[in-house]
Amino acid sequence: MDDYIQEMIDWIEGRLRQRFSLDELAAHMGYSPYYCSFKFHQSTGMSLRRYVLLRRLYESIEDLMVRRKIIEVALDFQYSSQEAYSRAFKAEFGISPREFQLTGMPVQSFPKLLVDITERVNVMNQSREQEVARLQAESGELFEKDVLNLLNGQMMYEEFSSKKMMGDSAYAPFNEAMCVHETAEKVFSKDFIDIRSAGHGGTPEAYEAHVIAPLEPLIRGTYKHIVLWFGEDMFCQMNLLTVLAFLEQSGYQGRVFLNSFREDEFKVLQTELTLGRYDDVYRRVLIEHRKPEDGLLPVLHQAIDWYLAMQKEDNPVTRFIKQNRQLPDGELLRKLMDTFPMIGYGDLQYMEWMGKMQ
Repeated sequence: MDDYIQEMIDWIEGRLRQRFSLDELAAHMGYSPYYCSFKFHQSTGMSLRRYVLLRRLYESIEDLMVRRKIIEVALDFQYSSQEAYSRAFKAEFGISPREFQLTGMPVQSFPKLLVDITERVNVMNQSREQEVARLQAESGELFEKDVLNLLNGQMMYEEFSSKKMMGDSAYAPFNEAMCVHETAEKVFSKDFIDIRSAGHGGTPEAYEAHVIAPLEPLIRGTYKHIVLWFGEDMFCQMNLLTVLAFLEQSGYQGRVFLNSFREDEFKVLQTELTLGRYDDVYRRVLIEHRKPEDGLLPVLHQAIDWYLAMQKEDNPVTRFIKQNRQLPDGELLRKLMDTFPMIGYGDLQYMEWMGKMQ
């Protein structure tokens, strides 16, 4: 079945700039439109229409980045007008195509799906060392002693700090998963520690040792610049939102940079952030579970949509599990992680969802 779904994806990918119908796809595959649609949704967790929409929008970004006229991009990707394209773009990314061209802010990637295991390869185009060398040539001031690099997780921290990848600057890890369990308004406060440790099923003392102590450079230090290294998936972005809320709550006055990257392709997009509204967004999203107003980084806007979707019992992940419950747990877990890279859950989070549905 993976071969069958991959053939559908390959057929679609060759026609993203063309007009085509489900009937044409079904005729190519030799099955009914209903069967093609049902099997695609069962295997990928999304509808064919949604896949085409996301792929066209994501592919159009490259055209926008080279300053093509928006009307030309819209028509190339089979939108009836610039207005229709702009509405779809803003609904997905939280900003208009024109705003994206002016700012170049990071968005959450949606690359071509690879469901055939024989085609799934590591497509990392550049090593971390090569990409960091590029950043040093462009932003040498971020490699000095008065800079703190906050890294998403212990493994990334150990690699960066042991190799001194960011020169003489300091390093600290954020060892959390803010996309699950409840939280408190005051980040890293006693209430925060008590609520988060209870959610994880541990003691406040263990939480302080695992999460808070490694963050001492952030909590106690005084740095001219802070560089935040967070991936673009929902898991990383909720961690990023928490750190930005803390910086506002603590009155940090230095410059803040986001180095956004995708896990399977370590190509960094560096964006300087302006503090001022992230504390409010943190409260609305992670405490009240409400969508904030527009004006966020597109990548954070997209991640918030995923976070709020995952607060419901009926969500894309639970639907995917129900449709594929006949698979052995190990195979289902692999498919979940491959199908939903934009969520960023690890095996523990997916196993918890699988356990709820047994």
